[in-house]
Amino acid sequence: MEGSSKDTDGGMIQTWLKKHLVNYTGATRHPFILSIREGTVDLSSFKRWMGQDYIFVRAFVPFVASVLLKAWKESDDHSDMEVILGGMAALNDEITWFKNEASKWGVPLSNVVPQRANQDYCRFLESLLSSEVEYTVAITAFWAIEAVYQESFAFCLEDGSKTPEELKETCQRWGNVSFGQYCHLLQKIANQCLEKASDDVLSKAEVALLHVLEHEVEFWNMSHGEI
Repeated sequence: MEGSSKDTDGGMIQTWLKKHLVNYTGATRHPFILSIREGTVDLSSFKRWMGQDYIFVRAFVPFVASVLLKAWKESDDHSDMEVILGGMAALNDEITWFKNEASKWGVPLSNVVPQRANQDYCRFLESLLSSEVEYTVAITAFWAIEAVYQESFAFCLEDGSKTPEELKETCQRWGNVSFGQYCHLLQKIANQCLEKASDDVLSKAEVALLHVLEHEVEFWNMSHGEI
């Protein structure tokens, strides 16, 4: 897959988002997200998402740790490590949040069995742990994973949304302005890496982005009950 010339404003990421708009929209405007925004979500689907996402977040931690290690080894910008470390620190709070929320909703996390879409996504994360995977590829995937959640849940908080009160805290967790700024920093780092990348690495990063979007759609499908 060829790395196309970068968008003059938003770098390569923006170019790819335009090129793969259908895929990105599928991940950020999925029927599961729309059902939250419209207030029609089946709460059993929400509980399913919560249990499965808890498992995913635990698999996400070593992935983020590997991105941090790659930044230390490969990045010439010391601020990269600080941004990634901040995200990693937030994951500790996130795991605690999941445990507290699961308790409120009566979701027994210790009994949750990872479904196939979740297993596939976690295997994809594991494939990115390899030292052979370039920092540019890993940071692009990292940005994409965070950005899909940010844009999806922020959509549920926009004016005109009918998101149920009991789900607003969840949406706020990823849809808030601060998390949006964090995602913007990750996008900036990814663009800086992509700017200097070879055609081969550009191609790998674009494929990684598409894999993230595919896995996100499958994860929402699973949560929505389309197993």
